This record gives sequence, structure tokens and C-alpha cells, in this order.
Amino acid sequence: MVPQPAAAVEVVRLAPSIYVPIAIGFFGLGTGYFVWGGQALFGFPKESPEVNKTMGMWGFWMPGFMQFLTGVYLMIGLTWFGVFANEPPLYMAALAFTAYGVHWFAMAHRRYINASSAPDAWMAIAFTLISVLGLIVFSTAGDYPVAILFGGLTLIYLTEVPTNFGVFRGHRLVGCWQFLTGLWLMYLSFGVTLNTALGWHLWI
Repeated sequence: MVPQPAAAVEVVRLAPSIYVPIAIGFFGLGTGYFVWGGQALFGFPKESPEVNKTMGMWGFWMPGFMQFLTGVYLMIGLTWFGVFANEPPLYMAALAFTAYGVHWFAMAHRRYINASSAPDAWMAIAFTLISVLGLIVFSTAGDYPVAILFGGLTLIYLTEVPTNFGVFRGHRLVGCWQFLTGLWLMYLSFGVTLNTALGWHLWI
């Protein structure tokens, strides 16, 4: 019996891409922090069942869906297709965008149905830790603009822990950190987009 040649294995290699989708996640989270942080900081609009439903919808779609989409996009690009293979810190970005996106789904749904926010105290511990992890990764990698973002996230969740445990009245301070971090996220959205689309060289 004549041996048959082994079947050729076709390997598809995709070219590395400069179009990293992080501006989508930055803008989504920034919008969420303007909406939620702005209300907590400035007291507008006044809280009501109708307002909470609208806040929940914004939280679900902007910081929730846009971050989750970015995180999944990054993780698939890193692991399945290798189009971002030369940028290992993006693994941290993929982890963070995915985790923060799902966490916003939960918070938005909780606010929409007017459920208790008390369990968020335990959530805030975990998200303080992932924020510190991002701060370590991006500062070590020399990506200081994104490290600043994770510094802002760390302040938000560090404040949320005692606030949601009821030992500190920090809701307005949480809103302040969120609003300031939202401003930085808008800068990052502009920086990534202008640098990529127009070849600018903003600090990002």
C-alpha cells in the first residue's frame, strides 16, 4: 500500500494592526463617569425612580457595552489572531475592559430595578485590586497616561469601599473622582483617535 502524503496544514497569518480599539472603551467609560459622576457630584438630576432607570440604561450601554466590546475585541485579537502580539500590556487592557464592562452591566441593572447597593462594598474591594494591578502594569511599561487612568480608578474604588460599607459618607467624593477620571478618559479618547487617524503625537 502506497503511503499517502500528510495533509498540508494551511496557516493564516494576519498582519499586525495599529487600529487598537481602546478609544471605544475610553469614550464609553468616560461618558458613564460624566453621567453617574456628574449626578453624584452636582446633584443633577435629582434622584427618582424614572431618573434611576435612565441612569441604568446609560450605564448599561456606554461604560458597560462599549467596554465589554473593547475587552473581547482585544482578547480575541491578542489570542486568536495575534494582530496585537507586539503589545503585551494590552493583555491587561483586555482584562480590565472586559471586567469593568461586566461590572457596569451589573451596576446598571441594579440601579434600573432599584435594588440595594450595599453588596457593591465587596465588589469595590475586587475592583480596587484590579485597578492597582493596572496601575502596576502600565506604569512599569512606561505608559503613564493609562497609568494615570488606573490611578483615578483606584481612587474611585478605594472611596467606594468605606462608602458602601456605611462607615464614610463619600458618595459625592466618589462622584468627584468619577467626573475627574471621565475628563481624563475624554483626553485619552481624543489622543488615541487623533494619533491614529491623523498621525498626531499627543501624550498617550
